[in-house]
Amino acid sequence: MSEQKSLDRRSFLKKSALMGGAAAGTALAAPAVLAQSPLVVKMQTSWPASDIWMDFARQYVTRVEEMSGGRLRVDLLPAGAVVGAFQVMDAVHDGVIDATHTVPVYWYGKHKAASFFGTGPVFGGNANTMLGWFYQGGGAELYRELTQDVLRLNVYGFMGFPMPAQPFGWFKGEVNAPADLQGFKYRTVGLAADLLQAMGMSVAQLPGGEIVPAMERGVIDAFEFNNPSSDLRFGAPDVAKNYYLSSYHQASESFEFVFNKDFFDDLDEDLQAILKYGVEAASTSNTALSLREYSNDLERIREEFGVTVHRTSKEILAAQLEAWDQIIADLEKDDLNKRIMDSQRAWVEKVAYFELMASPDLTLAYEHFFPGRLNL
Repeated sequence: MSEQKSLDRRSFLKKSALMGGAAAGTALAAPAVLAQSPLVVKMQTSWPASDIWMDFARQYVTRVEEMSGGRLRVDLLPAGAVVGAFQVMDAVHDGVIDATHTVPVYWYGKHKAASFFGTGPVFGGNANTMLGWFYQGGGAELYRELTQDVLRLNVYGFMGFPMPAQPFGWFKGEVNAPADLQGFKYRTVGLAADLLQAMGMSVAQLPGGEIVPAMERGVIDAFEFNNPSSDLRFGAPDVAKNYYLSSYHQASESFEFVFNKDFFDDLDEDLQAILKYGVEAASTSNTALSLREYSNDLERIREEFGVTVHRTSKEILAAQLEAWDQIIADLEKDDLNKRIMDSQRAWVEKVAYFELMASPDLTLAYEHFFPGRLNL
């Protein structure tokens, strides 16, 4: 956005506010519709229209619109409505759209450090731990450095909804040891692609809506996306019958809410706060909805579609950690990568110690009250 265009927009917003105030004093001072017309936020997601993540995005929209008293209206669009799922960051930067609901791994091709804000090494913390790092451990400043200073992107970004650890994924047969993974053509994204390639897989990075068609054409023969609800909605049980839960490839991801910087700066401060803190409000509602729907859909996957749900073996999990060791050593050659990982390690060492020491063995409690149900 040019400087003149930005100034013109600010002048328009200020004039609108002044005219709206004058209208309170005299009915003839300004057209009432000018004071009442909402400012439209054009937001495209990276998700198909039918995905549960669109439901999560709608929860954000509801909160923003209600908290703004109708002054903001969010025009929420699915992937492909304006640009492709992986092109939303560029579209926000260019001002083609005002905002996006996405994940950093969808633009990590610009710089691998993007993946640290969702699918980086798991040092012992979960997604809640890493969302805490973003807001209280220095992560937000490192994100700003990456996006604005290094990549020169004209954006602001906020994180919300700490996701449950993602399943290792869908396979046609059983995989019980690292040797069983050799040669698989597997779908994942971000640094997880490097991880699984280090374990002997051939990796394709695809948006969620392209996964099942790629499976049907033989482009891939195993895959992960994120959660039971998304997997069920795009037809995963139709193309594979072994579903592996638990993995270190993407165990600490959150949604990314990105806004065009010029658009955001032009807003009144209270509307900026609503867009920013609406992320926190939606994070709570997303978490509650995910617990209900992911659990319901996992049961359907088992009972209605005849899928065998496995717990990923300790041998494969240990091999993932060893592969992370190799990747970390290579990534640390870049100064920004190293500073981000050093920051994350310091945070996790401190706060995960408390989390792990304070947490009782929930598996023991679950098995006490629901004996024989877990398959560990």
